[in-house]
Amino acid sequence: MRRRLREWISMKVAKQPGTVVLLAILLFNVVFFLLSALIVSSFSVTGTEKMGFLEAAFYTITMILDAGCIQFVLDEVGQVGVSVVLICIGIIIVGMITFTGAVIGYMANYISSFVEKANTGSKKLVISDHVVILNWNTRASEIVNDLLFCEDRQSVVVLASSRKAEIEKEIEERLADTIHRENASLRERCKGYGPIRGTLRYYRQHMRQTVTVVVREGDVFSSKQLHDISLEHAKTAIILGNDINNTVCKFEQRERNEQLYRGNAQTIKTLMQVADITGAESSDDDQKIIVEITDDWTAELVEKIIACKQVDGKCKIVPVNINHVLGQILSQFSLMPELNLAYGELFSNQGMTFYARRQEMEEDDTFIRRHLAQHRRSIPLTFMMNDRKSYAFYAAGSEKDILRRDEEKPSSFGVKLNHNYWIERKNVIILGHNSKCREIMGGFQAFRSEWNYKDGSGEILNLMVIDDEKSLERLDYYRDYPFVTQTVAASIYDKEIICDTIKRFIASNEEDTSILILSDDDALNEDIDANALANLVYVQNIIEEKKLSDPNFDVESVDVIVEIIDPKHHDVVNSYSVNNVVISNRYISKMITQIGEKEALQSFYADILTYDAEGAEVYESKEIYAKKVSRFFEEIPPRCTARELIRAVYEASADERLPASQRNPAIVLGYVKPGGEMVLFQGDQEEIWVELTERDKLIVFSNH
Repeated sequence: MRRRLREWISMKVAKQPGTVVLLAILLFNVVFFLLSALIVSSFSVTGTEKMGFLEAAFYTITMILDAGCIQFVLDEVGQVGVSVVLICIGIIIVGMITFTGAVIGYMANYISSFVEKANTGSKKLVISDHVVILNWNTRASEIVNDLLFCEDRQSVVVLASSRKAEIEKEIEERLADTIHRENASLRERCKGYGPIRGTLRYYRQHMRQTVTVVVREGDVFSSKQLHDISLEHAKTAIILGNDINNTVCKFEQRERNEQLYRGNAQTIKTLMQVADITGAESSDDDQKIIVEITDDWTAELVEKIIACKQVDGKCKIVPVNINHVLGQILSQFSLMPELNLAYGELFSNQGMTFYARRQEMEEDDTFIRRHLAQHRRSIPLTFMMNDRKSYAFYAAGSEKDILRRDEEKPSSFGVKLNHNYWIERKNVIILGHNSKCREIMGGFQAFRSEWNYKDGSGEILNLMVIDDEKSLERLDYYRDYPFVTQTVAASIYDKEIICDTIKRFIASNEEDTSILILSDDDALNEDIDANALANLVYVQNIIEEKKLSDPNFDVESVDVIVEIIDPKHHDVVNSYSVNNVVISNRYISKMITQIGEKEALQSFYADILTYDAEGAEVYESKEIYAKKVSRFFEEIPPRCTARELIRAVYEASADERLPASQRNPAIVLGYVKPGGEMVLFQGDQEEIWVELTERDKLIVFSNH
């Protein structure tokens, strides 16, 4: 019995030392109080002959808690003697040490432990309807940042394996920068309303901190830690890939990169754990799991997990192939740089954006004509199926704008379209490389398949690549892509080769030229964006020399698109007067945020970023184009409202009297003027006046 008691005490001390110490303190003090009360009650001093045991216990505790009470005893020294006083003083000293001191010490230690547990993330969170981010990378802070533009307050829990303090600082700086920038812009706009109206308007509309973020440091594979962040009650779980840029040395980096290109087993492991929790009966309904993937091996296994683990009504697993999406985006921006401005707003929660609403399926033409007749604050786009459910897609400033109806207003305004419209030849220079080069080339190939001249009058795409020898070898000098007419090997230090090659390319082509400067996303943190910034200096120097040597040189004929990885370099690039700065991670982050709220947008994004297959008789895939006004119209329309323009272009492009080959329903979302001023038709279209010139470009949603 004695041995078992010792073993039991030993186990308790090992597993719950705090509890054992507390019980020992309480037990000792209970025994001490009982003995002290017996001693005090046995004094039988004058006036206390009838003092009971409970009164003596109360008197003892009072002395311990308030040593001043011993004065009542000292007044009786002459009657009870010094021995009684010494006993009382002894009781006070021992009691203060074993009771007051021990309890205070234990409580201080408990509070300290409680704070430490909260900081390290070992305390369970009681939370629901929140966003969970598992792992951390260069895209993560942008996901949190885009939640600032949601209409409701948002809660985010981040679980990462390390760098808690750095992550918290990164989030804090990112949110503070956005709030400051947005409020500064609003303050400037409010100045035009006068001091009183402007101040009131600013107070009502200024951006506030509406995102609460808790960062936990721990193991994303731990079922307990996932339960501790209430994963089963989250509205969205986002599984990100880990960055290696800041975690390995240069010698290990290539090996790690090659391993990740083959597949990401950590993503699969995390998804299996998350799917198991969110698919359980006790989890909330309609949870969404967004998974970043970068390779075919991971994509294939994710699809198998979806088939096995996805539970209808419980969890919806949505894979996002970030390299594929970014490849499509960067190729589209090279072909139509104005789309960078449009996508920056349309793919986010800020300003005009895309919405998906569950509606009964109907023909696109019927749906669009009816909506245009009854609404002037939102733009109908198309119907699509997602997960066996039909959704109507819109472009609008808010969901309220979609629901608000207006009286029908007949219009006689009309336009004359060029029904034989064809995109002009595109000249593109690519400087540098990133991990998405094959996907970028795939985007160019898809564009060429849909838009290459069918009458054999030449190649629509003329592309040149300037990169270092090793990168060119890795892609076999782009021999798989017939539209790549030239590759030039040059390191970042070969200024003369780079600049002379670019000058010759621009001079030999009559059409406009786009220069896409890529940033190596596999570089270590200290080298991120370094080569891209150096190439930008070269290109801008070429443009400045052209302006000085030829006063008639059209600056708009050369579009510079710069990809950067680190958002902190955005202002540096902008200082070189480059309108088309592409923060590639930001696009993925915004899309992930939107898909997390409206998963039906995934199929919509996949459609608009993909061109039709080569040789298609009918153009089915819908895309967003930047089309020159001078080529799109036979006659440039006179000044009109946005509503008139939207209706007139749709009526002219969807006219059933046209041959099938010329019928291409087109919906105008806005326009871009030379210099980068963009107007999207957000809000009341009757109040937006449009006056187009031949150099403007329309932002058009259409099949072709």
